[in-house]
Amino acid sequence: MEPEPLYNLLQLPKGVALPGEEVEEELPQGGKKKYLPPASRKDPKFLELQKVLTEWINATLLPEHIVVRSLEEDMFDGLVLHHLFQTLSGLKLEAEEIALTTASQRRKLEVVLGAVRQSLGAEEPQDVWSVDAIFNKDLLATLHLLVALARRFQPDLALPPDVRVEVITIESTKGGLRSEKSLEQLTTSSMDKDQAPGDVFDELFKLAPEKVGTVKEAIMSFVNQKLERLGLSVQDLDTQFADGVILLLLIGQLEGFFLHLKEFHLTPRSPAEMLHNVTLALTLLKDEGLLSHPVSPEDIVNKDAKSTLRVLYSLFCKHKLKVDKDGRPQAPTN
Repeated sequence: MEPEPLYNLLQLPKGVALPGEEVEEELPQGGKKKYLPPASRKDPKFLELQKVLTEWINATLLPEHIVVRSLEEDMFDGLVLHHLFQTLSGLKLEAEEIALTTASQRRKLEVVLGAVRQSLGAEEPQDVWSVDAIFNKDLLATLHLLVALARRFQPDLALPPDVRVEVITIESTKGGLRSEKSLEQLTTSSMDKDQAPGDVFDELFKLAPEKVGTVKEAIMSFVNQKLERLGLSVQDLDTQFADGVILLLLIGQLEGFFLHLKEFHLTPRSPAEMLHNVTLALTLLKDEGLLSHPVSPEDIVNKDAKSTLRVLYSLFCKHKLKVDKDGRPQAPTN
């Protein structure tokens, strides 16, 4: 055996077997498994990241009297993740509230991670936090997942920047076990760089809230003009787009899309079905290059006025935008 692989294996966490022992039984041929050596677990920035995330979770779930003491031991069964995601997203998940058996815990975790995956879309590398990894108490996978949730739902959370740890990957080959050291990145050099800059609606709501109503009227006039041929009308922009149905029909009308009824829920009966509709709508807009500012589907479902206006304004700009002499949008004419 080469000296370097031997050195790596000798740095495995306590309780991990060396070649010839249980590791070979755990790993089928071609299988891989990552381990955190003791030095990585003691890294100050790695410990600080866990501390910040733990305090964030406990503060978020304080009203529900849920306390997390160990991210490695308390997150695997989906209970905390279930409550955390529901609190952050405002969505009600159709999952067992109490899961006592291994099978029910795994089912619960699958439901929760499925909802998280749908919420994050393609914005995060989700292969690093699979159901298997989280359920097997993989600390690295758990941290990747929590960082992704924090960045989506609380981007102002002060996560320690540039957290990287050395990991050891053990692979079972025909010739035996092979190990390799690598660095795993958990947070970027500056988390602030990944935050989206403000847009015109941030400024509008902050500096000229009295003009929000005027903008809404102009956009609603545009929307109703386009929906008239479908026999539909909108009286409240904030609420009537929350389930995604009218939004999908509007996009189809303007962009010439035909959406089969199997692709979305025409009469959504749950927040999950509403989220599916809105996520599909935002995906269509992104594919057409219409969204210049990131929009969370949860915000639309939760009737966030600013997010809903962003989406409708993107369509307004493309399909019939006229402005007055001061640069304010006006309702389109026939």
